[in-house]
Amino acid sequence: MKVEIRCSESGRFSNKFERHLRIERHEQTHRPYYRVSTDDQSSDPQRFELQDYCQRKGWSVAAEYCDTVSGGKFTRTGLDRLMAAVRKRMIDVILCVKLDRLGRSFPHLAQMIFEFDSNGVALICTSQPIDTSEENPAGRLIMHVLIAMAEFERSLIKERTLAGLRVAKARGVKFGRPVRPVTQKCREIVRSFREGNIRTYRELAKALDCSVSRAHALAKAA
Repeated sequence: MKVEIRCSESGRFSNKFERHLRIERHEQTHRPYYRVSTDDQSSDPQRFELQDYCQRKGWSVAAEYCDTVSGGKFTRTGLDRLMAAVRKRMIDVILCVKLDRLGRSFPHLAQMIFEFDSNGVALICTSQPIDTSEENPAGRLIMHVLIAMAEFERSLIKERTLAGLRVAKARGVKFGRPVRPVTQKCREIVRSFREGNIRTYRELAKALDCSVSRAHALAKAA
């Protein structure tokens, strides 16, 4: 029997197909994430709960990630390593005790869940009814609601930003880098350039003490 497998235009298989291949080869990887806010707290209760969950499921743990930092921080050493592995498609399932262990900012959480879904990674929160694996339709529904709410919030932020820019422009506010005034000395240097005493724009920029692009602009305007 001849079997034909098609790739996408980018040359990669679909997320679902890649995950099925890994499952068929029994290479599914599970990685827990723990986080505590201060050094006075211990991540052991989270670790024990997730290890017990994996043992009951018969899962082996490929690696663990842990942070001791506030959940409001977007950049964390352990989380950054976790997301790098997600983008390299090295993970099938991420486990954490509760969703707030990943983060306390809703837009950040929604963005992470969107990346998980895009890279074929399921998220399981053992102390909450959150399981975004394909075997759990209710969990995937929660995931899509979170993603939709994040996109809606981004649209609101964009709309508010554009409205603020329109109001500022109506008040006469100018955006961008302030324009430096052209002095008499600049005009004399540019005149010397036009007369051939300064040969290149690089030499002109050096004489004007500015960038080459600025020298081009001054040569046209002055």
